[in-house]
Amino acid sequence: MRSRLRSHSWKNKFGYALRGLQRAFRTQHSFAIHTFIACVAVVAATVFSVTIIEWGLVVAAIGMVLVAETFNTAIESLARAVDTQFHPRLRDALDIASAAVLLASGTAVMIGLCVFVPALYRLFCSVL
Repeated sequence: MRSRLRSHSWKNKFGYALRGLQRAFRTQHSFAIHTFIACVAVVAATVFSVTIIEWGLVVAAIGMVLVAETFNTAIESLARAVDTQFHPRLRDALDIASAAVLLASGTAVMIGLCVFVPALYRLFCSVL
């Protein structure tokens, strides 16, 4: 454990981060779902040729959700390592971390509606 606390090269730090992402993707079903939805949003943004501002909003929304989900996963992992028994403070920490994911996801949905509903409307009007 002590060696992990020492300074590491950027290559090692990047490797640790990639390992963390891989672990989150493989062990957390919700992380995989959010990643899939992010891919769908990127494809939709490409298909609808959204503006650069809309791209920025979509990318920010995706990043916000995945960051919140990653922190939630880290807190869940830490809570399991600290204590396997029920503890109200651990429950509160887990609930608050989940709330962060909920808030980020809700905000991302609102951004998605603002970006994609007008695009769908334009497509619908052009077909008629």
